[in-house]
Amino acid sequence: MSKSMKAIVITEFGSPNVLRVRTVDRPEADPGSVVIRVRAFGLNRAEVHFRKGDWGDVAKVTGIECVGEVHDPGASRFARGQRVISLMGGMGRTIDGTYAEFVRVPETNVWPVNSGLSWTSLAAIPESYATAWTFLHHNLSVAQGQTLLIRGGTSALGQASVNLARQLGLRVLATTRTPERTEILAALGALPLIECADLSCQLRAREPAGIDCVLDIIGTATLRDSLKMVRYGGRVAMAGFLGGGLPLTLDPLRELPSGVQFSFFASAFTFGGPDLPLSSIPFADFIACAEAGAYPCVPAHVFDFEQIVEAHRLLESGEARGKIVVRAPN
Repeated sequence: MSKSMKAIVITEFGSPNVLRVRTVDRPEADPGSVVIRVRAFGLNRAEVHFRKGDWGDVAKVTGIECVGEVHDPGASRFARGQRVISLMGGMGRTIDGTYAEFVRVPETNVWPVNSGLSWTSLAAIPESYATAWTFLHHNLSVAQGQTLLIRGGTSALGQASVNLARQLGLRVLATTRTPERTEILAALGALPLIECADLSCQLRAREPAGIDCVLDIIGTATLRDSLKMVRYGGRVAMAGFLGGGLPLTLDPLRELPSGVQFSFFASAFTFGGPDLPLSSIPFADFIACAEAGAYPCVPAHVFDFEQIVEAHRLLESGEARGKIVVRAPN
């Protein structure tokens, strides 16, 4: 008889209330996979879209990242009890995800860690920092001394991007919707700006030649304006859909400035794959900086497993001001 576990299940598409704690079968390792005992997991905007049915049929157990210990290594290189992080690999989309006591993950999407951080602090790192690092190094190809604007700077991804960019020696500007949040950005070492529809006009008045790069986490709602901010040879990367993710029709001839490079990165389909194996991402550096206090990356909010509805309400409200983390049951 199979063993059971607690998991948070999407009972139907809809509001946070559709998330319910249920007893389900515990997964077992199969060839190419590892079973992790989940200790904590971060919340991500993708999980709101999963829950609401915006992206079609998805796994009943959602969640795209976690930290924990190897419970069943199967035939993998991992050892039982080893501390690991895990992200993506189809979790929450095509296979059950991390909102559970145990999760079965492709071996390629598991990475060993050695850290004295608490589980909840460690859980604030994997997806946000891996994504921020990839955008800065791959999409934007940033260099010391350049100027970077981050639109949506108080989000978990935004704050991770500020921390990494400052460490790389960039001059960082970052936006927030409300004046009350500017102190969050200033404390991280960014110059705060209030988000608005024509921010490019304000920026060009101060930087007539344009800035080097923009990381736009708000998305299609601000993308046209972001393209107007950068210099010839500059770069714009869209990193999220905080502004709602409505479709965008762009006329390249009239709306894409000459010499400006625009890109997007879909972490769900890339992390752990041949183009971006987890071994290429410096997780050990992220964790070492967090342990040393160089990155103030503790969770903004920590919830218990049974508080998942409240956690999702906060996530969807856009008022979290940082990473939301959930503790798995002991």
